[in-house]
Amino acid sequence: MQWRVDPHSLTPPSQQIVAAVLDAIAGLELGPGDKLPSVRGLASEALVNPNTVTKAYRDLERMGATEGRNGTGVFVTPDGPRIARGVRLAETAGALQEAIALAIRAGHEPDALRALIDTWLDGDAVGSAQRDTQAPDGAPS
Repeated sequence: MQWRVDPHSLTPPSQQIVAAVLDAIAGLELGPGDKLPSVRGLASEALVNPNTVTKAYRDLERMGATEGRNGTGVFVTPDGPRIARGVRLAETAGALQEAIALAIRAGHEPDALRALIDTWLDGDAVGSAQRDTQAPDGAPS
């Protein structure tokens, strides 16, 4: 698993790390009981200050997705996957709501939007990087 932070993003680095860890937990790349990288290790890989990772880990612990154990590291909690999926679903719902509102303001019909979403969901590569970067007709978005 590679940990990256986009220094040009408007999202603070610690929040980018939280999102990446939540995605890894929600997708079961990190399961209950699994140990997260050390603060220094993740900071080195993501090219951020260790304080940034410490803040991200503190936020994850506050959510209940992880727990720090003195002297041994940070681990995914038994409820971590459920919590991670819930947090990411709430964030996804908010982003979808904003995107739908923008599309409606731009004059797109609700039926056209439903068809667009169905096309993406029914595709055989759901969640692929291609779907994230292309419109349904294959043109870059």
